[in-house]
Amino acid sequence: MNKLEISDVTGYVKKNIGTFHERRLKKLIDLKLETILKRKNPYLFKAKNIQTSNDLVRSLLDAYLSSQEEAIFGEFLEGLAIFINEKVYQGYKSSAEGIDLEFGTCDVHYIVTIKSGPNWGNSGQIKKMLDNFRKAKRILGTRMNRTKIVAVNGCCYGIDNRPEKEEYSKLCGQRFWEFVSGDEMFYTKIIEPLGHRAKERNTEFLDKYFQIINKFTFEFSKEFSEDGKILWEKLVRFNSGKG
Repeated sequence: MNKLEISDVTGYVKKNIGTFHERRLKKLIDLKLETILKRKNPYLFKAKNIQTSNDLVRSLLDAYLSSQEEAIFGEFLEGLAIFINEKVYQGYKSSAEGIDLEFGTCDVHYIVTIKSGPNWGNSGQIKKMLDNFRKAKRILGTRMNRTKIVAVNGCCYGIDNRPEKEEYSKLCGQRFWEFVSGDEMFYTKIIEPLGHRAKERNTEFLDKYFQIINKFTFEFSKEFSEDGKILWEKLVRFNSGKG
């Protein structure tokens, strides 16, 4: 086990966080109004008593962007976790299906799949993860017959106070970052480096965000409003009709 310096983390973030901001901005720039109208639930927004085109467009856009940002930032955190583990335990990006990270300590070899938070999957997705764990264990077992292979579902944030599952461990938040770094308090140490140039990059994002809000509000009002009222039935047909 090697000691990890926070300067290593800061260097990684400075080198790679720009990719998150660029992908986030590109998602916004490339977005079409019809995409968010098709992908979000119009019944929900009607039930929230939204009355204006601007409020509806902004709510739809925010909901869409939130899910996109979660996925993009999750990929960044996965890369950070692998980088940290490589520094400390000589871990590496796995080539096995559905496995993100592999590393060994003493007589244990860990296979790890990394997710953003604890509530990431339905029963089918969890079953797929278990299948991937079993397959990886079978393959690794043929060349590591004296090594214990342990499967771990790591989650970058959140809490699961029952980490030991039937066939794997689920380590969330503090437990996960301690697992990959060897440092119990590492989960708090990474928060400051992650803010590198955040204010500057977010200003750039917000400039485009408000342009998109204005553009989409104009487009939506032309197509889905009349006499200042939202045409909810027309919107529902566009979202859910047979076509």
